[in-house]
Amino acid sequence: MTMPNIIYIVADDLGYADLGCYGGREAQFGQVSPNIDKLAEQGMMFLDGYANSPVCSPTRFALMTMAYQYRFRGAMEEPINSKSRGSDTLGLPPHIPTLPSQLKKAGYYTGLMGKWHLGYPPHFGPRSSGYDEFFGIMAGGVDYFSHNSGYGDHDLWINEEEHREIGYLTDLISEHSLDFIHRRAGENSGQPFFLSIHYTAPHWPWETRDDEHLADSIESLFHLEGGNIHTYRKMIHHMDEGIGRIMEALEQHGIADDTLIVFTSDNGGERFSDNWPLVGGKMDLTEGGIRVPWVVRWPGVVEPGSVSLQHCMTMDWSRTLLEAGNGPFDPEYPVDGVSLMSVLKGEEERFERPLYWRMNHRDQRALRVDDWKYLKVDEHEYLFNITNDARERANLAKKYPERLADMRQQWLAWNDTMPQIPDDANVSLCYTLADMPQR
Repeated sequence: MTMPNIIYIVADDLGYADLGCYGGREAQFGQVSPNIDKLAEQGMMFLDGYANSPVCSPTRFALMTMAYQYRFRGAMEEPINSKSRGSDTLGLPPHIPTLPSQLKKAGYYTGLMGKWHLGYPPHFGPRSSGYDEFFGIMAGGVDYFSHNSGYGDHDLWINEEEHREIGYLTDLISEHSLDFIHRRAGENSGQPFFLSIHYTAPHWPWETRDDEHLADSIESLFHLEGGNIHTYRKMIHHMDEGIGRIMEALEQHGIADDTLIVFTSDNGGERFSDNWPLVGGKMDLTEGGIRVPWVVRWPGVVEPGSVSLQHCMTMDWSRTLLEAGNGPFDPEYPVDGVSLMSVLKGEEERFERPLYWRMNHRDQRALRVDDWKYLKVDEHEYLFNITNDARERANLAKKYPERLADMRQQWLAWNDTMPQIPDDANVSLCYTLADMPQR
């Protein structure tokens, strides 16, 4: 198989039903996300796809390493924040093989445009972990206009150099992605490229292109009083417009059919998201915190307009992209991700894929096996048939005690294979739905 160009698009805090193609109540098909909806029409949608974590940086550890994030000290922060600047511990160690580093060994030219969130220079950074080029932010979130983080520091970079550029961050990420594509397609058409486009949209602060007057108007980005569903939908639309321009550029250069595109979110939605019919959101191991959109377009391989019920999570997709690009594996480092290639090619409809999670926050644990999900939050245990009850309202723990015990034991056995969370891991950096004012 010819090595395709690969574009991996990751939204930030996008809810399961925020897109028209996923039946969003507020985002009717073709209105809020027409270009992403078109990707779904031209490719495959996964309805039972998950993020590796319900919060930002842990998922990104899994995306990069193709392994459970619990294997890395930095991922045990929920999540890493700007106060880790200067730390030589809280980040993705440069010696760890990554998706971009291994694709680079296979002959790809690699770039990341957007959010890194895996540690700060000089100890960590995109260029230390396999990317030839980087434009974007190192932190978890910044103001869309001033590009300042919640702790007041300016956070916009080109490679390892701090950078200043005027503009709305979503548009800047799109513009730098377009520049990357034009350069690689125009001057180096014989070399395939891997481009990560990690938008910060629709992560707080809730600002559209028209809201520059709001920039830094609050003392901190970690606020509860800003935003509304209208602003939120417009932020998604701005991102979608950029994706549309990226597709036009691929068509312009005649490489759209030679490019594999994956779109997803790093975790479930926040306070303005539409997660219907799921409950919960960011920071929760309920379905609303971890089930996310997964759309893949790969002409000649993926059947247009197809839908899959295959269970999968972030690290599986990275593992699949490595296989698509003929990237090598380093036998010294474990890869927990499972390839989805047989599903993409239509060779099998679905295979069993147990999925495990844990969160220090509220002592959460979860396991999805076939139709069933084991969930523990604080001291309470639950058993749900997710296929019949995606909303997680009918707790079957007492009705099926043997199944509950079996799934609990499966989770405990898996957890014994993972490093344990240190006592000093920070778990209080994100607002959750429980933090919101009650009305």
